[in-house]
Order: sequence, then structure tokens, then C-alpha cells
Amino acid sequence: MLIKTCFILGSLLTFSCLVNAQTNYAIIDPNESSAEIIKKAAGITPTSRQLRWQQLELTAFFHFGINTYTNREWGTGKESPEIFNPRRLDAEQWVKTAKDAGFKQVILTAKHHDGFCLWPTKTTTHSVKSSPWKKGNGDVVKEVADACKKFKIGFGIYLSPWDMNAAVYGTEAYNDFFINQLTELLTQYGRIDEVWFDGANGEGPNGKKQAYDFNRWYAHIRELQPTATIAIMGPDVRWVGTETGYGRETEWSVLPANNLDQSGISATSQKEINIKPSGFIKGQDIGGRDQLKNAKGLVWYPAETDVSIRPGWFYHPAEDSKVKSPDKLLDIYYHSVGKNSVLLLNIPPNTDGLISESDINSLKGWTKLRTETFKVNLAKGAVIASANGVNPKALLDGRYKTNWTTKGKDSTAIIELTFKTAQTFDVLSLQENITIGQRVEKFVLEYWAGTDWKKVTEGTTIGYKRLVKFKPVTALKVRLRIEQSRLNPTISELGLFKQI
Repeated sequence: MLIKTCFILGSLLTFSCLVNAQTNYAIIDPNESSAEIIKKAAGITPTSRQLRWQQLELTAFFHFGINTYTNREWGTGKESPEIFNPRRLDAEQWVKTAKDAGFKQVILTAKHHDGFCLWPTKTTTHSVKSSPWKKGNGDVVKEVADACKKFKIGFGIYLSPWDMNAAVYGTEAYNDFFINQLTELLTQYGRIDEVWFDGANGEGPNGKKQAYDFNRWYAHIRELQPTATIAIMGPDVRWVGTETGYGRETEWSVLPANNLDQSGISATSQKEINIKPSGFIKGQDIGGRDQLKNAKGLVWYPAETDVSIRPGWFYHPAEDSKVKSPDKLLDIYYHSVGKNSVLLLNIPPNTDGLISESDINSLKGWTKLRTETFKVNLAKGAVIASANGVNPKALLDGRYKTNWTTKGKDSTAIIELTFKTAQTFDVLSLQENITIGQRVEKFVLEYWAGTDWKKVTEGTTIGYKRLVKFKPVTALKVRLRIEQSRLNPTISELGLFKQI
């Protein structure tokens, strides 16, 4: 489907046809030039699943399980279920804590590498039904799912592919075992918004490693929960590559992929990517022009940036004094959400089955910092001028799917803002309308110093959201220069803020 977008400015009708295949992948013909490949990349867009996921911005991870009671990060699969007994477990406290901090979705470790299941599965006795908690009648997955429904927040599950307890791990029978566990989780708890896998693959109790049938698992998820995002060992979302909470300076959502086949995609997934794309280049810029020029295919494959609020992923009493501070969490926010990514922050419940006060207090402080910083967009009081721009009002209208763009085929532009009185700011916020594509490759923010323009900051990619923190600047006029873009840039929102 081709989309033709018309912009009307007063009596002037400017007709701009943005050719957009409205698909999240493209096959590259070997004869296509670099310019043709870049043009094609500019038209690739996220699926509805990927767009919903990106707009979450913040998701929470709850690492909870048998490791919580052994004080370890990784179990062995030999732990006794008898030690699992969260006497005060309150899933509503978990979910409300996350929602109050601005999270729009949570993910629960339904099963970690040790194989202990937080729901009463029929596939193994190594689960909550063999524990003293609620006399074996408890179901952590259900309690978290129900809490998410109550507080109107998304719910996802992490099911570890590696299982140190399952006797069939390392054999083909394990893939059937895993499918059965997936089926239980995807059919008994209502809507599942995300299924999260990692690539951990160690030995099982039989001393063997497993060949995971990911493609079969993906197809099963699509059948049972078609709206669920599959991350990060999945076709929808990838890992940014670090567990520090800090993403790349240049983060493209459109990447080269060398395993895309038109006939295969059409036959198996209704013309939709249902395989984990491969062929990516490691480094600080994995979607730039140099990386795309030899691509066999292109795919929308956005990054998730994960980190724990504590040094470890499971709760450890010794880490109560080592919870990340509000200031540290804010810096992580700038470098994850603010670098075209979604932040997945782990908040591990303690042995009582509660989020600890130290974690809650840090989250409250972080939430206050974000709220106060982004409460007032100083740019909204400015007069906007853009000589070759179209629809400048969209920059400040607060509506994501409206956007400013340029006339004709212009891929560079200047957006100038003039304030009534001088404003002091130290944060720049930019968003591209990714429903049209990700395009901006280089931008510069400048302020008028009285006799000339001086640079405040600069950046490369924008994507869904770019946040740049800098030393405070006071000015009557500023301008944003788009120096390079793949086709016409499409800026959805522009903001200037002062961090408290």
C-alpha cells in the first residue's frame, strides 16, 4: 500500500508523496545501488506490535524465584521447592510500584535457568505446587497477571530456554516440553503482551546442550498470542548488547539482515518477519550507510536496553544499600529511552515477596526527577520559522503521529525558535514519526549569542526519541539544523527542558 500525505498551508497546497511500503522488512536486489538501498531503508516502518512496544518507553522486570531464597544469581536445578515460601507475597504491590514509577508493562521470570516454575505447570513437579507457599496451591504468574489487569498495565513473561532441571533438556523431546510450557502460559492468563527469551544455553542434568527450535516457538506464540512482542532472542526486538542501561550514540532501528527470503516469509508468516534476523554487524553504528550497502535485506529491529536497579538481578540482602540512586537512574533514562531504545529495568522482589523500601524510595526519587524535568516544554512559548518546512505546528502539538517535514526532496533543513523572553534549558528532546520511517542521520542545536550562532550540542540518529543533556544555556533564539537525512526528515516532537 502506498501512502500519499498532503499538507495544506493556508491557501498553498503542498503535495508530498511519501512512498512507504508500510512493511518492517525489505529484500535487497543485488543490482540495487547504495542510494536505492538507503531510500528503501527510509521507508521501512515498525509493525503494530513493535510500535506499541516502542511507545512503552519503560518496562519493568521482576526477577523472582528459587534464586531469591538461595541468595544466588544462577541456580543449579537441584534446589528443593521446599525453600520457596514468600509469606507476604503481594503482586499488587509490585505492579503498583512499577506503575507509580511510570512503567507501562512488566515482565515476570516465570522460569529461570534452574527450571523452577512460578506457576503450577503440568510439565514438571519442580514448581510452586511442590512448595509450602499456600500449601502448594499458589500461582505467582496468575497473581502478577491479575495485578496487571487491575492496574491496567501490560504483562509479559520470561521463560528461560535453558532448563537445568528438566531431564529431557538436550534432546528433541525438550522442544515439545518447552512448547507445552509456552502453551500453559499463553492460554491460562489472558493477554500476554511480551514473551522474553535470552540465549543462555548450558548443559542440562544429562550433560547435554539443547538445540532450541526457536522458529517453532515463535510460530506458536504468534498463533496463541498474535499481539505479543517477542524479545530479545526473537523477531521483534533485539538486545542492545550491554546490561549497563547505556545504549549506543547512534542507534538505528533499521538494520541489515542476510537471512530474509521473500518466498519463505510469504509462505510461513503471512508476509511478516517471523524469524530472528541475522547478519548484523557488531559495533557502535550497526545500521549506518556503510553497514547497509552490502545488505541482502533490511529489517525494522529495534533495541532494548536492560539493567537492574541493583548490582544483581535477583534479590540479595547485602545489596539493599547498593540500589541505584535517582540521579543514576535518570542518567540511564537519558542513555536508553533517550537513545532510541526501551529501558527494561529489573526490580527484584525480596524473600517476603515484596519490593523493598530501598528500591521503592529510589524509584520515587527518579520519578520525581523525570516529572519535574519534563513538566514544562519551554519550546512551546516560541515562534517557529522553517523556510523549507511543512507543518511546523506539529512540532509542539503533543500528537505523535503528526509531524513537520520538508518540501520537495529536501533532506536538510533549519528550524528556528524565537522566545518572547530568554529561556534557560539543558535538555533537548526530539522524536521522529517512525510510522513513516527513521531517517535523520545528523543534527545540530545552536543558540544565537548576539552576533553569531554557537553550537549547544549535536547528534546522529533520533528515532522514536532522542534526549541530549548539556550544560545550561540561556537564549532568546535557538535553531535545530538537520544536516543529513534519508529522504525528507519527519520530526514529530521538539522539546527544550530544564532539569531540576
